[in-house]
Amino acid sequence: MAALDRVKVLVLGDSGVGKSSLVHLLCQNQVLGNPSWTVGCSVDVRLHEYREGTPEEKTYYIELWDVGGSVGSVSSMKSTRAVFYNGVNGIILVHDLTNKKSSQNLYRWSLEVLNRDLQPTGVLVSNGDYDREHFADNQIPLLVIGTKLDQILEGKRTEVLTRTSFLAEDFNAEEINLDCTSTRCLAAGSSNAVKLSRFYDKVIEKRYYSRDGTTISGFTDRKRFGGGSFKSIHYD
Repeated sequence: MAALDRVKVLVLGDSGVGKSSLVHLLCQNQVLGNPSWTVGCSVDVRLHEYREGTPEEKTYYIELWDVGGSVGSVSSMKSTRAVFYNGVNGIILVHDLTNKKSSQNLYRWSLEVLNRDLQPTGVLVSNGDYDREHFADNQIPLLVIGTKLDQILEGKRTEVLTRTSFLAEDFNAEEINLDCTSTRCLAAGSSNAVKLSRFYDKVIEKRYYSRDGTTISGFTDRKRFGGGSFKSIHYD
């Protein structure tokens, strides 16, 4: 079997937002029964059919790098995390819908990866210290995912989802809100599954294809990774 090309997608967000549960759901299509804190970085892999159902269909590996730590950590920890940011092709920003601060901190996470030398002050809001101008020239595809939708009362959901909807606008990204304790939230053909597939396609296109749809020659990870597949790697 020929080695498959692959792309690297970072999964970023505050500790406790459910990144590990999300990655397990995305890669294994199973609910993670007993999630633990991620120390350093955990990597899992899933297969994705690029442009499924078209003549251009091709199978790729999607590497999901779950990066642990706190966005407000000391500079030495940020420097350590920077090792995981090399060669990134896409970013999934994860926040807890029940935790407003985790939503605000997505700006810090994204800027840390993009190496922007900004020194924000005050409250982090859409029309405050961070705005879409900071991400206008970003070429890395982004996806915003809100977790713990099941923990929000039905009567409060509209209010919460309205409050967080500006995130997707600011990052020029699509938005998914889900419950990581249920596989139904990513059922084939659902709106969430379509958005996720579209994001993966975009990441692959940015990595391997030019604007006219032709393959970019010389771009391959086969020599670096070799053939075959792997399930999970932990970096402590």
